[in-house]
Amino acid sequence: MRRKRSTRVENIRHCGDGEHAVVSLLSASDGKGWNRREPCEQCPWRKDLPTGTFPAEAFRISANTAYDASFNTFACHMHGSEKPSTCASFLLQNADNNLGVRIAAMRGDIKRPITDGGFPLYDDYRAMAIANGVSPDDEALTLCRGNHDSYRRPRRKR
Repeated sequence: MRRKRSTRVENIRHCGDGEHAVVSLLSASDGKGWNRREPCEQCPWRKDLPTGTFPAEAFRISANTAYDASFNTFACHMHGSEKPSTCASFLLQNADNNLGVRIAAMRGDIKRPITDGGFPLYDDYRAMAIANGVSPDDEALTLCRGNHDSYRRPRRKR
């Protein structure tokens, strides 16, 4: 029998001019899935879209989603706090070290297939944050894991 779980907003932090906010999720599933299946129209992971739409502070706040063994997930900003959902691009590009995502995947709580929708995506969180104005030397990025790691195992082909 499948366990009933729910996705809930854990925290909302306003940043930049106050028009933007970072929504932190306690990611789970109620059997309907808690993630998007492809990048949204304004996804910050998409390299084909202009950078700077979101303030650099938003990327600093969300950096912990790419820390080793994190339970925090990168939420889709278009879904916001009304219908919280984990970003498809995050799941594709930088969730390998996220413990919460790995547990959800083992339980079958991630809706699949997840695709890039044909859009070019940043290789990892660090690359996306730097492209959006976070300094490469910023302390928030120090613990980010991703494709920039020299000790990272090669990615399996999908």
